[in-house]
Amino acid sequence: MEKFVTLNGLVAPIDRPNVDTDAIIPKQFLKSIKRSGFGPNLFDEWRYLDHGEPGMDNSRRPLNTEFVLNQPRYQGAQVLLGRENFGCGSSREHAPWALEDYGFRAIIAPSFADIFYNNCFKNGLLPIVLDAAVVDALFNACADTEGYRLTVDLSKQQVVTATGETFAFEIDGFRQHCLLNGLDDIGLTMQHVDDIKAYESKRRVSTPWLFN
Repeated sequence: MEKFVTLNGLVAPIDRPNVDTDAIIPKQFLKSIKRSGFGPNLFDEWRYLDHGEPGMDNSRRPLNTEFVLNQPRYQGAQVLLGRENFGCGSSREHAPWALEDYGFRAIIAPSFADIFYNNCFKNGLLPIVLDAAVVDALFNACADTEGYRLTVDLSKQQVVTATGETFAFEIDGFRQHCLLNGLDDIGLTMQHVDDIKAYESKRRVSTPWLFN
């Protein structure tokens, strides 16, 4: 998993409350469990004017030019600005996979659905909860300023605007440690690989029949 330390990223706004995981990545794309390749179908029903299915050539599909992610000013965005209850709906881990595969590294919203919030940390995404009034101000600034960027400093737990305005956010210490060091569940386990190998060697001696 890629480390998250400090990010200065272009901001894209999704000005809708209760964005659910089926909107983030529709159910027909859940057949794959590879974690990659979902970016082109992120917000599929909003980005395209036709119905998407796995295996389609997205470069040939008609785009909804009014949707945020299809507008030139938001190309290459790494910070997603959302409204309350972002990521509600089903518990599919494909939702953060799609967001990360598209290129987003951080999501700022007044609140998140619990399971989606937890899944983000496991996949290198930083979900940031800020007060609704602050999020309103960020939406307004983003609308008024083309190329609007924010700096996210995970170690300091701060979001900083281009004018130097700073907003603090809370994060669990363990989750912060994992993101700063790029550790997902497998990475955490691999930190103890020597202990695991030593245990397996002892088991081979004490219970050899298990390894036949």
